[in-house]
Amino acid sequence: MEKIEKGNPLTQSVDLVKENLEVLKKLFPTIVKDGNIDIDEIRALLDEEVETNEEYYRFTWAGKSDARREANKPSTATLRPGKDESKNWDTTGHVFIEGDNLEVLKLMQKSYSGKIKMIYIDPPYNTGKDFVYKDNYADNLGNYLAITGQTDVEGKNLSTNNESDGRFHSNWLNMMYPRLKLARALMTDDGVIFISIDDNEVCNLRKLLDELYGEANFVAMITIIVKTEGRRYGYFAKTHEQILVYCKNIENLELNEIEVEGKTFSYIDSHGGFNLKELRNQNTVAFNQSNRPNLRYPFYVDMNSQDSDGLCRVTVDKAENMIEVYPIEIDGLKSVWRWGKDTARENQTISLIARQGSDGVIRIFQKYRKLTETAKTVWQDKKFISNRGTKEVQELLGKSIFDFPKPIGLVKTLMEIGANKEDIILDFFAGSATTAHAVIQMNAEDGGNRKFICVQLPEPIDETSDAYKANYTNIAEIGKERIRRAGEKVVNEKILELKTLKESIDGKMLQEEILQKMSKLQLIIDNIDIGFKVFKLDSSNIYAWDGTLDDFEINLLNAQNNIKENRSEEDILFEILLKYGLDLNVPIEKRDIMACTIYSVGDGVLFICISDNIDIEVAKTIGKWKEELKPLISRALFKDNGFKDDIVKTNSLQILKQYGIEEANSI
Repeated sequence: MEKIEKGNPLTQSVDLVKENLEVLKKLFPTIVKDGNIDIDEIRALLDEEVETNEEYYRFTWAGKSDARREANKPSTATLRPGKDESKNWDTTGHVFIEGDNLEVLKLMQKSYSGKIKMIYIDPPYNTGKDFVYKDNYADNLGNYLAITGQTDVEGKNLSTNNESDGRFHSNWLNMMYPRLKLARALMTDDGVIFISIDDNEVCNLRKLLDELYGEANFVAMITIIVKTEGRRYGYFAKTHEQILVYCKNIENLELNEIEVEGKTFSYIDSHGGFNLKELRNQNTVAFNQSNRPNLRYPFYVDMNSQDSDGLCRVTVDKAENMIEVYPIEIDGLKSVWRWGKDTARENQTISLIARQGSDGVIRIFQKYRKLTETAKTVWQDKKFISNRGTKEVQELLGKSIFDFPKPIGLVKTLMEIGANKEDIILDFFAGSATTAHAVIQMNAEDGGNRKFICVQLPEPIDETSDAYKANYTNIAEIGKERIRRAGEKVVNEKILELKTLKESIDGKMLQEEILQKMSKLQLIIDNIDIGFKVFKLDSSNIYAWDGTLDDFEINLLNAQNNIKENRSEEDILFEILLKYGLDLNVPIEKRDIMACTIYSVGDGVLFICISDNIDIEVAKTIGKWKEELKPLISRALFKDNGFKDDIVKTNSLQILKQYGIEEANSI
């Protein structure tokens, strides 16, 4: 049984430098000389692709090298569960993390790499007045613990980034660089990130994203009208902000269209409303009979079936008294249809129609029922105005609690474009938790099961502010309370909607459409997730894993109990999950045997017992439990000094092997 000591990969977050080196070694084995990387060999392999001139295009600033190194540096911190501040802990899939987002993003690397479909952040705009966290790269976690009053260690204070600072832009870039780099690693291959920004740093942010995400993965810069009048000073009244949109890999990106308010159907028939879209392929140069001969075939139109709108019945198969129609010729090229013949036959009854134009040409149309369109790059709607976000928070928490949060409508529109119903949405500058509110509300509207992960620094609130007088001491507390109230508000609105529907029936026979709507509403009310798990950033629960303090190294060898005081089994459990790469919502069951608690994580993927007085019955129980669950692989982890004696430890290991559990570690 191997004891997991300091320096073991399981004691910290991902070592990105080590991972990158392993990739290089596999791709170019000749660059490894005596276990080290030979830079000259890399240059020789790349030949002319290596830039050696002094002058070349690049984006740099003071402190960039330190910021890059910080992004690659592993974290030994942990996330401690805060059940007393959570809601519906046992059933929810939403997560709210209180802590420095740089450390949190590091801790998420093992568990959430490649799992986040959409990221939205509204970071500090660097106006000279807003808060910027000046990272202390020597001990970033220690700095955070000092700022939040968890230690007596002197740390750097939270501060504004004043323009008089000689590194005004550099300070902001140094804050953003490691966070955005780590965020990219969390995204799915078809993932997308939206970042709100204004004119102060939009140019620098775009250059930074070009470097981290790649110029080819730039998707759009959206301009949003956030003020109708603008501020009447300076040379222009500023009314806009921007959202930069980048993706993980442009080749995999698929964005959704958005609903268009006010767009209506042109025609109504027994199948409902629809618009018309010509079935002929409009790009005759690229698609014509010479290269798509299978797409040029006749339709047959029954002109006697013409209705009041001039629409006629269409079939693919010839019938009596029907007119044969081919797609028209343009500039000598014979057009083709967008659909093949089999697809047309399958959809002809409900999706195809014909109409004769004023020029006498009969054209075939697809009944087009979609009321959506590709999002544009300029957005102007009252649901995006800054004051709307302020009013939304006021309705839940009262006046002057949080100034100018993003409106729910903005984040919902971004989710409509960038995420689907089962996706995870991450916001690591959560603020008042607009993103969380938007996720819950959107799930209530369409029955989706999106999950949010929100991260917010517990930034202290000014003691003279209305928020402080309302008993909020930091911004994270505002976010958590908003989520609690927002969830209840959303559910109550759906209950009222269902009640109104029932009352409108007034004893009359129910229409099928109303029955379906009522059933959908009840399903949403019964199943919507309005809870969230709270986790708080802290130093490791285990002295031997703690990389933030120096004076424990000498005492460690003689320490009888390497678990810190006031740390619970669940604290340790969730640290193990993160370090093993299991997400914070993985299924966890527990069983008690002989005063010991055994946890089954991920349906038997990992069994954990960190109790004292562990006997061989614990190993037998784990083995039998594993046989019940039948996981493909299974591991076990124990507290090293929790066994009654060394004989029990040795025998327990042998029992586990008999049940097919070969890997067993201790802490």
